[in-house]
Amino acid sequence: MSEQNETPEAEVPTEVAEEVATVEEAEAAPVGADPVTPLTPKERKVASRARRGQRRSSTPEERAAERKQKAAARSRWRANNKARRVAKGEGPGQPTPPAEPVEANPQTQMGTVVSTKADKTITVKIDIARRHKRYQKIVRKSWTLHAHDERNEAAEGDVVRVVECRPMSRTKRWRLTDVLERAK
Repeated sequence: MSEQNETPEAEVPTEVAEEVATVEEAEAAPVGADPVTPLTPKERKVASRARRGQRRSSTPEERAAERKQKAAARSRWRANNKARRVAKGEGPGQPTPPAEPVEANPQTQMGTVVSTKADKTITVKIDIARRHKRYQKIVRKSWTLHAHDERNEAAEGDVVRVVECRPMSRTKRWRLTDVLERAK
């Protein structure tokens, strides 16, 4: 009687048979037991390729032929893309407008010379007092920077103006422009 109800495996598609087999295995397993050990990523990849019917070429000649086909497809895609860009006026065949020169606008700071110990270098302390936006209290900030003094003309206590310049050393990015007030 049970033989009459079962269908032969040849009539059932292989994908359906695999799904039925996995469902039956899941139902047959006890509730608390671990399911079948999971496959490694490599095993999953091989299984999915086998299901889709994709098999990797086994010989170097076949792989080389596949690479050539893929390269030809890429070349066609690039050529089509380039043609579209040129048609829009964006391609490399179009002249590019000349770049406008960027005008440098270097910062200037005023501060007091704190140290002149290094040769051709001064340490300048910048003090700023500003009113806080929300609380309207005067907030004082200060920081020091190193400036290039070519002729060693600044002395400690002088008020000087420095301007931003190219990096001259690891910490020196400022240059002395003038001594505004000499120390007494």
